Amino acid sequence: MQAKDVLAFWELFEKAGLEVCIDGGWAVDALLGRQTRPHNDLDIALPASKVPALRRLLSDMGFEEIPQPDAWEHNFVLGHPDGALLDVHSYELNPDGSNLSGVAYIAEQLSGRGLVLGTPVRCVPPEWLVKFHTGYELDDDDWHDVRLLCEAFDLPVPEEYATFQARETDG
Repeated sequence: MQAKDVLAFWELFEKAGLEVCIDGGWAVDALLGRQTRPHNDLDIALPASKVPALRRLLSDMGFEEIPQPDAWEHNFVLGHPDGALLDVHSYELNPDGSNLSGVAYIAEQLSGRGLVLGTPVRCVPPEWLVKFHTGYELDDDDWHDVRLLCEAFDLPVPEEYATFQARETDG
């Protein structure tokens, strides 16, 4: 997934009124204002009420759901025959911004702003992206993302990344 593809999806979603927020690796790159590594997919979050419209829009473009062992109505992957993948996360919020259902986002986690090829986009804020990059088996892409976010936004590196930091210091 290249920046031009992300921007094309963003413009499509905005035109359709889908209220998408970019998450994952592309949120990191949007916050940094540039693509910093290759991405296999685009992670998006949107209100659960918008999922039927998203499915219709993308189905008309040839996208189909790709079976995943952990998929459920609020978290699934849509794929296109050309290889494009969208990892979809949906949620419902209470009026106070707390989570009502779906993926456990709260309003604050959907309030970031970044740039894709100079175009403003909504994305997960840096402090939340760093938190979202913990609590599972970490890899080099996770370290890449967290290191850049922590450097750019003066955030502490989570303790879980100590072995990655040591490897860089030793290496």
